[in-house]
Amino acid sequence: MADQTYDYDVLVIGAGPGGYVAAIRAAQLGLKTACAESRETLGGTCLNVGCIPSKALLHASEIYEEASHGALAKFGIKFDNVALDLDQMHAEKAKAVKELTGGIEFLFKKNKVTWLKGRAAFKDAHSVDVGGETVTAKNIVIATGSSVTPLPGVEIDQQVVIDSTGALALPKVPEHLVVIGGGVIGLELGSVWRRLGAKVTVVEYLDQILPGFDGEVRKESAKLFKKQGMEIKTSTKVTGVTVEGGRATVSVEPSAGGAAETLDADAVLVAIGRKPNIDGLNLEVAGVKLTERGQVGIDHDFRTNVDGIWAIGDVAPGLMLAHKAEDEGVAVAENIAGQTGIVNHDVIPSVVYTMPEIAGVGLSEEAAKERGAIKVGKFPMMANSRAKTNRDTDGFVKVIADAETDRVLGVWIVASLAGTMIAEAAVAMEFGATSEDIAYTCHAHPTHAEAMKEAAMAVTGKPIHI
Repeated sequence: MADQTYDYDVLVIGAGPGGYVAAIRAAQLGLKTACAESRETLGGTCLNVGCIPSKALLHASEIYEEASHGALAKFGIKFDNVALDLDQMHAEKAKAVKELTGGIEFLFKKNKVTWLKGRAAFKDAHSVDVGGETVTAKNIVIATGSSVTPLPGVEIDQQVVIDSTGALALPKVPEHLVVIGGGVIGLELGSVWRRLGAKVTVVEYLDQILPGFDGEVRKESAKLFKKQGMEIKTSTKVTGVTVEGGRATVSVEPSAGGAAETLDADAVLVAIGRKPNIDGLNLEVAGVKLTERGQVGIDHDFRTNVDGIWAIGDVAPGLMLAHKAEDEGVAVAENIAGQTGIVNHDVIPSVVYTMPEIAGVGLSEEAAKERGAIKVGKFPMMANSRAKTNRDTDGFVKVIADAETDRVLGVWIVASLAGTMIAEAAVAMEFGATSEDIAYTCHAHPTHAEAMKEAAMAVTGKPIHI
């Protein structure tokens, strides 16, 4: 039964992967629930202008490249006059997004979650203004997500200088796309347009792409992207972008200082990261404290410093990933309902949906070494029979285990199916598996997943196939 003094037991602010999941789970647990969302559709960045539309374009561009570059000829499949219909590619992407956002709307109705349309701003710790109406709730979950970090002095016009949203909607293939930022988003979207025919240059401030990933994986990935024709300029900083007549001039120089040069482009993608969405929430009137990094401070149970106010997902500390937000959404709802909701933040997989995919869970080799003695097992996809038959042999699987206990500390994969393969590693680690546990688990033959078993065998130095 709803607490009579409040309109709702739970009000979730934001309907992205964290917020909509929290709202549905809270409703499932018998709490009277509302979700405030200002977008015309549910699903947040992820569904509308993030994970989902980017995967649609990544998949479509992969098929196009295979067909147009004769990659299928060796399998006896020959094409003539392969053409790109970019408008149709965008239309199919939009259709997938519509199906999924509509799906959440259906789930809200099914679970009796009230969608309050409009922007939310706190009036006090238990009342919120949503689009001009005041709503009260016993518990309020901040799930407002994150938005693109701007590059000071560079104006995004979504025509020539674009962010990730603009990069999903370019009306034509650019001749030269300069990507500022060698992280996940820049590499994924850069790879889409490279496959569709653009020349792509990635500019990364640090000495390697993919900050936060395992060192060996970063090196291997850069090598593969270069082989595919992407130009990667590491240890390079952007000092300015000027736009004139539909083209951009990007000024760059070595990060450590040195001779400047300019890059001429007809599209510039700014992908230097994301920042928490707290503007306009009016958190100060509710008394909610932020961390030094401008995120909403929370404890292990997702409580803020104010009783009855909680926070999850990108707006809170931790990896800015949709699946982390979803798990936190379930956990926070369970905590509000008096159950025990827990997220194991040590076992959150990260995936880059390039080709090949790049995935990791747990510690990198560098981070694991800092904590003590380790053993590392590696297995190349080149020696995996299914990858061999599919002519799909780029990459490797790497298993990092504690030298004493053999417990798996981290797994890193570069392979066409890395995103799916990493799930096995996450399950194993969640159960506290040793490398031996994975090595002695029977894996179906011939599958890409056998590379995981062999890498685990390699931890103790006994892979069969190399």
